[in-house]
Amino acid sequence: MAKTSQRILNAICSGLPKAGRTLVWLLKLIVPISLGVQLLQYSGLLNYAALAINPLFHVIGLPGTSAIAFVCSLFLPLYAPIAVIGTMTLTIRQISILAIMCLISHNTLVETAVQKKTGSSYWFIWFLRIGMSFLAAFLWNIMLPEDMGAAPTITASASVEQTFGQMMLAWSFSTLRLCLKIILIVSGLMILQRLLEEFHIMDVLARVFAPFMRVMGLSGDCSFLWFVGNIIGLTYGSAVLIEQIQDGKLKPSDARMLNNHLAISHSLLEDSLLFIAIGVPAFWVTVPRLLLAIVVCWLIHGFRAIYLKKIRLNHF
Repeated sequence: MAKTSQRILNAICSGLPKAGRTLVWLLKLIVPISLGVQLLQYSGLLNYAALAINPLFHVIGLPGTSAIAFVCSLFLPLYAPIAVIGTMTLTIRQISILAIMCLISHNTLVETAVQKKTGSSYWFIWFLRIGMSFLAAFLWNIMLPEDMGAAPTITASASVEQTFGQMMLAWSFSTLRLCLKIILIVSGLMILQRLLEEFHIMDVLARVFAPFMRVMGLSGDCSFLWFVGNIIGLTYGSAVLIEQIQDGKLKPSDARMLNNHLAISHSLLEDSLLFIAIGVPAFWVTVPRLLLAIVVCWLIHGFRAIYLKKIRLNHF
């Protein structure tokens, strides 16, 4: 019993310093970005950015005004675009299309920075997420049934004019809550990872889920990180993702492929539930997104194989 307690204590003591370093990096990234976006939103510049991409939205079956929700999602967590959707008159079909776009491309500045720190190209991931958002919306517009019922009434806060001081005070409180949430989740997740390693549960997970990973075009060693990314998400799971990859527990090529997958399909639980709660069918924000990520991974494998074959032929 004493030996087990000591192993648990060791796991906690080894996990917290790593979590602390990642938290410092993450909060230094999140707070300035959040403030910058809040100022852009307050000034109305985000609305002008949305107007610039209005024509694209008509092609994918959405009214031009929905571009505002999408632009908000690029810079902020999903609560922001959902709040914007609550001020619009959209059908459940339109909300479903907009949901898939926001689920793929939300909070890109922070989440793409996490993926860059784990070995991927920032701009490749950024363009992959934006490109797949519009491709998914185009496909959803073709596949979704025309009649999905009326959208439920979404309770939205009444729009209230705020002074600059009131806006900054509201931002300060919301950012403080977010920071506390991140600290608790990241620290807890880091300790959990250390416990799983200490008691060799990570090895069991890797063996059990390796076949599932290979079907998706991923290495069997990705099992735990795949679950972290799809249950907790990229921001909250950043400490574990960064630590595993920087410590060489996952090969760089395997890490990049995992990032390609997670760029499209991540946080299948929490983020999807936010849209399910406002009436979007669960199937359309989970299963097709996962399948799209699998297809993208195998396409990248295919392009890589063709490229390597061409190099070998040119060499000889």
